Amino acid sequence: MELEERRPTEPLYRLGRRPNAWQPPEWFLAHSDGTFGNRFDDPQGYYRVLYASSQRLACFVETLARFRPDLSLLAELDAIEGEDDFVALGTLPRDWLTVRTMGSAEIDGFFADIYGIAWVSQLRRTLAGEALRLGMKDIDLSSLERAEPRRLTQLASRKAYLLNFAGIFYRSRYGQTLENWAIFEPFSLQHAKSKEFYENDPDLLEALRLHGIRFA
Repeated sequence: MELEERRPTEPLYRLGRRPNAWQPPEWFLAHSDGTFGNRFDDPQGYYRVLYASSQRLACFVETLARFRPDLSLLAELDAIEGEDDFVALGTLPRDWLTVRTMGSAEIDGFFADIYGIAWVSQLRRTLAGEALRLGMKDIDLSSLERAEPRRLTQLASRKAYLLNFAGIFYRSRYGQTLENWAIFEPFSLQHAKSKEFYENDPDLLEALRLHGIRFA
């Protein structure tokens, strides 16, 4: 069975720092392990990765997730008797907007669809030893979807890179309708643009609503 792959058919979006959303992080910002702490970073610190999405909304959903209300607080409030007239909200500093911009670009190349059955099967075989060292009992789709351990998905990234894929296609952990792309260096970007957005941006407001976040 051939390894599954995807190719972008529409421009992709990326939420990055001003003035250029498509500017990769500088190497001096890398952690001691050679990565930037992200899901599909190169564990050997050779190539950088840009994270983009098929939908503008997905960019906001992914980036703002860390501002969500704590789960234990939500559980406590849910257990309180009485009318549901209060919603606990996380807060987003307003200066978060001032340093960010929304980019769009056309991307060429084939991306590894690592959630496909052939990919999951191959990664289970080739990363078995590493999985055991990480204390994992098995590798399946849920292993690749989880945020931790990052080491596993970073090793999957290197497997795809060595097979000359342009990056990795994966669906969001926050909703399967959101499509994400991890783009490997060198970045085959065409017609790359960056554009400011504001507090009344519809996709930003929808992401805030979905995550239960308000402006500070």
